[in-house]
Amino acid sequence: MKTILPPAVAYPRSSPFLALPLPSGDNHNNGQRLTGPRQLLIGKNLITLNGEALPSPAQASPAEDFGDPLNSPYPIPWQWILTTHQELQQLPQPEPRYYRSPAVVSPDGQYAAYSRLKMAIDSRFFRSTVSSVMFLENLKTGDLQTITAASPVAVEILNQVDQRATAAGMASVLLPVSWSKEGDRLLARQFEGLLSTSIASDYAVIWDRHSQTTQTLTPKGIDHSNAVLLGWSQLAPDGVLFRAGVLGEEPWLLWLVTPTQTQLAAGDQPIVHGQLQQPVWSGAQLTALDSSLSA
Repeated sequence: MKTILPPAVAYPRSSPFLALPLPSGDNHNNGQRLTGPRQLLIGKNLITLNGEALPSPAQASPAEDFGDPLNSPYPIPWQWILTTHQELQQLPQPEPRYYRSPAVVSPDGQYAAYSRLKMAIDSRFFRSTVSSVMFLENLKTGDLQTITAASPVAVEILNQVDQRATAAGMASVLLPVSWSKEGDRLLARQFEGLLSTSIASDYAVIWDRHSQTTQTLTPKGIDHSNAVLLGWSQLAPDGVLFRAGVLGEEPWLLWLVTPTQTQLAAGDQPIVHGQLQQPVWSGAQLTALDSSLSA
């Protein structure tokens, strides 16, 4: 199944849409210390995590309808994240919660890709952590493999031994978006950022069936604070399309990104292939056991 998206779709609003909401009860007046000096580049934001206090997050109403922090056409389960924190923030040591995404099946019906999200909950929303694993299942053999991104937060979380203590406030979510027309490549959206801040951006993760390798793409050499993945390029089969810009400023332009260059995508449109399925096991999972029933 092929879907062509209009080129104007999906970019953050000029309002503080990316000031991610704090559920009621968060103590948002005090910066929190992080452990260990390190820097992350999210979009064009160079973030230093060196044990110094983080700036106080901007207060926003949790009652607003936030479908996705970047207003993406392939949304992360943002409402589940907010609701889960609201329900469990008062518990002394809440267990992590899990969520299964719908599956995207390849055009030839041989592969299905889906993700499992994990949320480690702190009483303060901006100290919680959201991470994910994306599974690729061969529907003929039943073999499973995992796909990971090489983007900054994904690598940071993967390298942490004590994730709950050292990755506080980070969000790293990898979700399947589309197969190529031939079904030999998978495109996934890697959303990452810092909770309760305007620091958030997308990366494109592409898995190649023939080489069994992945590559991670994002706009380079342009002035932007946030980028939103839209899909494959209709005009350049090896490229993907992003809309990118600076939060609160216009215009947000359409960019073609390939492994070798970033250029304006005049006249292009995003396109996606594959069949979206929602198995009975998709959605919120109560325990880690529930989250592994089909993995």
